[in-house]
Amino acid sequence: MDGEAQRSVSFRLNRRGDRTNQSPHFNDSEEGFSYPERLPQDYPMKIVWKKGFIRLVLVAGILWMLLILIALLFHVWSCQSSVSFFSAMCNKDSKLFTILGRSGVVPQPQPQHRCPIPLANDPDKIVIPKGRTLDKIVKDLSYVMEDELWNNGSQTFPLFGGHQNWSQREESFKLNSTMKVHCGFIHNSGAEMARSDIKYVKKCTFVVASGIFDGYDTPHQPSNISLRSKKLFCFLMVVDEISLKFIKENVTIREDDDGGKWVGIWRLVLLKHPPYDEPRRNGKIPKILLHRLFPQAQYSIWIDGKMELIVDPLLILERYLWREKYTFAIAQHKHHRSIYEEADANKRRKRYARPLIDLHMKIYRYEGMESWSPGGKTISDVPEGAIIVREHTAISNLFSCLWFNEVDLFTPRDQLSFGYVVYRLGGSFDFYMFPNCEYNSLFVLHPHTREHSSAVEWVKNITELDGKGSSMKESRGGLGLWTPYPGNLDSVALPAVPRTSKAG
Repeated sequence: MDGEAQRSVSFRLNRRGDRTNQSPHFNDSEEGFSYPERLPQDYPMKIVWKKGFIRLVLVAGILWMLLILIALLFHVWSCQSSVSFFSAMCNKDSKLFTILGRSGVVPQPQPQHRCPIPLANDPDKIVIPKGRTLDKIVKDLSYVMEDELWNNGSQTFPLFGGHQNWSQREESFKLNSTMKVHCGFIHNSGAEMARSDIKYVKKCTFVVASGIFDGYDTPHQPSNISLRSKKLFCFLMVVDEISLKFIKENVTIREDDDGGKWVGIWRLVLLKHPPYDEPRRNGKIPKILLHRLFPQAQYSIWIDGKMELIVDPLLILERYLWREKYTFAIAQHKHHRSIYEEADANKRRKRYARPLIDLHMKIYRYEGMESWSPGGKTISDVPEGAIIVREHTAISNLFSCLWFNEVDLFTPRDQLSFGYVVYRLGGSFDFYMFPNCEYNSLFVLHPHTREHSSAVEWVKNITELDGKGSSMKESRGGLGLWTPYPGNLDSVALPAVPRTSKAG
């Protein structure tokens, strides 16, 4: 028995020695290493758990990514689905859909054409503010009335916008309490009203105005106008002699005892001696310089001649001016936000000579006008200018003058100049740019009786305006495009323009 016990003990000691020799953990005092002589009993299990956890995390990550991908694909599919239940799940205003649209994965959603306007219920219950909105910056605004070059004999006829030089233009953007700026209506330059019309408009403090030039349209009668608004507002249709003749041939005109001419609710106001060669420029006079044409007006609503107003004007003033205490309101463009994008569209649509539009934009780019970007100071740099709602305060009138001066100096495309003037005033001009879908709910659009086109609109290269082509140049407008600019425009590169809509 003793021998067997000794052999058993010897056998266990040998096995322990073998495990010690085989283990990578050993003692070696000479090498300076010291390790534990034995591993914990749960060491193999820990290894298994560690590897299993890593695999679990990887599998979970892969499954999560697959789930996101499936949700993304379902979102894209639901936005394209013709099934109303699934299409209702699509949120086209989400950041995800916007990113996918910009990357070209899904087509960009088209802006809503019409939407309800949050109007007051009853125009008879609207309280009209007393007095005028106080001007905080510009308090006294006056206008240049003489053309210096014509007075000194170096010009054969005075220009409607005068000869504003580059330094005068630069000074006009510096706001002061007292300012004197160019603002059209230079003496003896044209755009004159008949005495009977001058007498009539003196009583007009609330104005709905429109204009027809070169016989494009006939007057469209507004609808849904309350009796209160009919008594309060003057409805003034500004026309040139060509349009007056065209209207007489196509629409019944009645004449009152004072010689005033009427088509329905519209009082026709004739502008004699149009100051520009280009009818588009003549149309900007009543559109932008309404405060100069009708100086007694405190509030005005401009609507293009091709439109039929279908909302009561008192409701419009309450919605866009009085409710949030603005003095100027205009709609944002349906497709474009950047003036460079709008310029590209104008070139593609042949709205004016392509090289002159490029020159116009290079000047703005040289003067620091950047492309519009989300999160900037404005909702958009491009308006839909067919409807403009204004209180005629000093700052509102100044903005209109500066806007018109840009149209007078450069191309007649006023949408290219609007955002630039806002930029130059540096946030001092506070205005309301309302949604385009509301803009389209204010009117019914009628087609022009004919489309305007002039030879200069088809010019693709500046050399086409040399020699015999010089006859296409305007002689009384856009002279800033032909006056040497005090800066090197050769190095100016226009920003790339993404074409995001068929409308240009």
